[in-house]
Amino acid sequence: MTFRATVLTLYPDMFPGALGLSLAGRALEQGVWSLETVQIRDFAMDRHRTVDDTPAGGGAGMVMRADIMARAIDHAAPAGDPRPRLLMSPRGKPLTQARVRQLAAGPGAVIVCGRFEGVDQRVIDARGLEEVSIGDYILSGGEPAALVLLDAVVRLLPGVMGNEASGAEESFEGGLLEHPHYTRPQEWEGCTIPEVLTSGNHAKIAAWRREQAERLTRERRPDLLEKRAVPQPVTK
Repeated sequence: MTFRATVLTLYPDMFPGALGLSLAGRALEQGVWSLETVQIRDFAMDRHRTVDDTPAGGGAGMVMRADIMARAIDHAAPAGDPRPRLLMSPRGKPLTQARVRQLAAGPGAVIVCGRFEGVDQRVIDARGLEEVSIGDYILSGGEPAALVLLDAVVRLLPGVMGNEASGAEESFEGGLLEHPHYTRPQEWEGCTIPEVLTSGNHAKIAAWRREQAERLTRERRPDLLEKRAVPQPVTK
């Protein structure tokens, strides 16, 4: 099954961008996944192709209109399309590796890239858009965030990564940051590879990697450890 991505944007030329290179680009050429862009301005009603208007209640900036956005979304994802509809938004739920895996296991995604001050709330509600954030900062628009999301998803599609085990031994997969990595030369600028990694003792290597992952997580992302400590609800 091909993973189908459709991106609604005011700037279609931003795609595929980096996704047209390396592993993602090769997978795109091979048909492992597909990418379609939809120009939102094509669904405007005036000769100026206006897609935004002043915010109700006053305030700075402009807001993308619900009627125009709805026409674009309905065109990209007609009734019966099983793909989730995502809106890249700084107020959305943070993107996690678990959500990335869910998306990678599905049929694809319809991704809406907002601009200006945002999108009229009515179309978000009426078209069931799932707001997704890639971090607590503001971008000029949703396009860079959409590229980040797609990169995270595409690399997990079957056949994209050369070593399938790579996807299971990374930061966040087990709720921890990834352990440090080393390779040849054995000594570089007076620093050597930790002896345990060249011992050939796989049990000790696994224990060392786990210890290092926990240490790094404790130092840099203690919030991840707190989440791991929270008891999960029992499902009957």
